[in-house]
Amino acid sequence: MKKLLSVAFLFVVLLLCLSPSAFCAQKSLLDVILERGQILVGTTGDFKPFSYLNPQTGQFEGHDIDAALKLGEDLGVTVRFVETTWPTLVQGIREGRYDIAMCGITRTLGRQKEVGLTAPYIAVGKSPLIRKTDQERFKTLADIDRPGVKIGVNPGGTNERFVQANIKQAEIVVVPKNLAIPDKLAAGEVDVMITDNVEAMLVAAKRAELFAVAPQETYTRDDFGYMFPRDEFALQNWLNLWVYQMHAKGEFQRLKAKWIAE
Repeated sequence: MKKLLSVAFLFVVLLLCLSPSAFCAQKSLLDVILERGQILVGTTGDFKPFSYLNPQTGQFEGHDIDAALKLGEDLGVTVRFVETTWPTLVQGIREGRYDIAMCGITRTLGRQKEVGLTAPYIAVGKSPLIRKTDQERFKTLADIDRPGVKIGVNPGGTNERFVQANIKQAEIVVVPKNLAIPDKLAAGEVDVMITDNVEAMLVAAKRAELFAVAPQETYTRDDFGYMFPRDEFALQNWLNLWVYQMHAKGEFQRLKAKWIAE
């Protein structure tokens, strides 16, 4: 009887190890990346100063692009950027189209149900970008949320979620490309862009006709983190230590000084 039980136990263990979903048959994504010699980085290319696909060079650039290259260097692998969109950002992680996403991603409880998010690397908050001639017109969120006001927002991210949750009277205009909204704002097609204060400050610093409203007094207090598959604990531990060391060594501060207007 004992012999039969032992044989049955070994048979069950063998079946588990042959199963694709079994723990013993799975390699961690960290090991896969190291063996591949390359990390796949999903990025939208439409959110300055974190991720921008430069049409003149055809190359991605920005704060998180430089961070990704440093991450690859510290891992000892090359980096391949994979273009994605905000509405498909989480889906791309879950389907394995890229190993990590880096493009100014807000850490939210909703996202963390589906994917993993690293410790934060920068603090941000929602803030309005307006035309400079409208400084007296739009000082508060109540000034903005009025009939006749048009608010431009990109789909699929926390900007849209904030607007949908907080705007009750103004018209919400969804613009597929985030980078197109400042042009529409300058042209009078929309009156306000709700975005993260970092982007608002950067755009206002480069376009004299636009103005960032109280970027140090944001409507929300959010953190950005990097996105990866939810249950990849070996990769999560490595990434969180990497983020910690990037802070400790002043690397994030150097990237902020290079890319972000104060």
